[in-house]
Amino acid sequence: MRKMFGEYALYVGDLVVALVCDDQLFVKITAPGKALVGQHYAEGVAYPGAKPSILVGAEVLEDHERLNELIRATAAALPPPKAKPTKAKPTKAKPTKKPDPKAVRQR
Repeated sequence: MRKMFGEYALYVGDLVVALVCDDQLFVKITAPGKALVGQHYAEGVAYPGAKPSILVGAEVLEDHERLNELIRATAAALPPPKAKPTKAKPTKAKPTKKPDPKAVRQR
């Protein structure tokens, strides 16, 4: 679990599988997850602009084994996280040496 944006993100390994926002649990929607919670699951959004998620009800929260199964099944169905692009370190341009006017010989 990691606190983010004033709420919490639940991780399995490197995958974000759920969010806890406003004291509610929102699990990412996957086919195995929907199968576990049944046809009449509730959808909700964790925050404005977020993708719909499975809004986990109190009956699932109280059933620790079922909740564990839901989180594990969801994590197994999610694609691996995208690799973050590495930022190229800016190379420092070497200053060009200007000829020293005193060192220049006049002919």
